[in-house]
Amino acid sequence: MGRVIVVGSLNIDAIVHVERHPSPGETLLGSDLETRFGGKGANQAVAAARAGARVSMIGRVGDDAQGDEYLRRLESFKIDTSFCRRSTGVSTGHAAIAVAADGENTIIVSPGANGRVSVGDLAPLSSLTADDVVLASLEVPLDVVEEATRRASAAGARVVLNLAPYASLDPEVLDLADPVVVNQHEAELLAADGRSPRSVLVTSGSAGSRWGDDEVPATRADEVIDTTGAGDTYCGTLAAGLAAGLSPHDAMEAASSAAALSVGWQGAQP
Repeated sequence: MGRVIVVGSLNIDAIVHVERHPSPGETLLGSDLETRFGGKGANQAVAAARAGARVSMIGRVGDDAQGDEYLRRLESFKIDTSFCRRSTGVSTGHAAIAVAADGENTIIVSPGANGRVSVGDLAPLSSLTADDVVLASLEVPLDVVEEATRRASAAGARVVLNLAPYASLDPEVLDLADPVVVNQHEAELLAADGRSPRSVLVTSGSAGSRWGDDEVPATRADEVIDTTGAGDTYCGTLAAGLAAGLSPHDAMEAASSAAALSVGWQGAQP
């Protein structure tokens, strides 16, 4: 069984519940502020660990109490945080999240220490093997994501590249990923960019997911409370399945089941 090495962000989520999302220029009253742990990278790492993978996290937190608290939390899931660095003079990343009554959310991210992740932080990738999976998303500098993809591919490891939040990457880098994971909106942006990676997995919420010619229906959620982090749960569980040697189809089914469970709790992580 290989490892899952996550290259990505760690954020503190500030969440407010609203009846509906406001129109531009409109002010709405919401619930009391809730503070939770998030960030696409850390969400994916937690999901992979909960799916049974050995997980290492490459990322950064600030030199603040929240950063220390976050690293302790990841360690409670038995995630290796020895490759996470603290950036001096900057806060841990934050995200402002509004969750509507139907469970849909809007998110604004302030990168903080996530913006300081550098190519120099990727030294741990030198120990990759062909059994490992590197999972990366785009809330850290894009040059870091591209270099991580190149190094992982050169080592023979599988790269799962989640193009979220969407940004335009080098087509040669996209072709190294197996797969590139996008939701429907990101798939449209990818096509509009003229990009057509060799391996693409599209998630479509309740319509399921498709990886090449392989389609997997969505697992029905018992109750939708909050969709925040459902895509991250899917990606982390998918990576864990692939690292464990599951077929793409079986890994997708496991990811779909985990994502359905994740919408039943508040916030991105359980």
